[in-house]
Amino acid sequence: MKDNHVKEIRDRAAGSKKSKLRENIEALVIAVLLALFIRAFVVQAFKIPSGSMQDTLLIGDYILVNKFIYGIKAPFSNYTVIPVKDPKRGDIIVFKYPQDPSKDFIKRVIAVGGDTLEIRDKQVFVNNKPVEDDGYAVHSDLSVRPFGFDARDNLRSITVPEGKLFVMGDNRDESNDSRFWGFVDVSAVRGKAFLIYWSWDREDFGARWSRIGKLIE
Repeated sequence: MKDNHVKEIRDRAAGSKKSKLRENIEALVIAVLLALFIRAFVVQAFKIPSGSMQDTLLIGDYILVNKFIYGIKAPFSNYTVIPVKDPKRGDIIVFKYPQDPSKDFIKRVIAVGGDTLEIRDKQVFVNNKPVEDDGYAVHSDLSVRPFGFDARDNLRSITVPEGKLFVMGDNRDESNDSRFWGFVDVSAVRGKAFLIYWSWDREDFGARWSRIGKLIE
């Protein structure tokens, strides 16, 4: 009788351990699936590897990108299942680099489908109006490259096709962008950058505390 009682207690303890283990595994699976869902459809983290967006974004900034704002895409696809809105002028976007879709680029939208764009001696004109970009555009090279040299400082008037974007880096003289390789397809946009959640200065080997939590504009 005593042995049966001990066995019953042991069986209950073993069952309790299995139940606890099962609960932990289920919680872990749910957490992983939730994290994957958030990364795929809502928010994703990226690191800034180059200075093409200085001084808005610095090398070593870690940013969050809103992937939902432009619509929900099918997994592993550029197809938008639920459209929300298209990128607009001034948005800082992460997108698949047109010449190598395995790479992610980040730039600012300067013109959208239907806009005309022209660059004259570094000044950008959209729909024949100068772009007021003094708050974020940086020019590190005072020299001006003439028409025919390349499109960095002078670009003849073009019209952005529907469904396309013309993007540029805020560090205008040090950015590889639409001036050199053309338009970005709206379907290739991964999301809009909105927050710096961490920033590390590798030269001074320290955190840039003043940048943490800064909204990206």
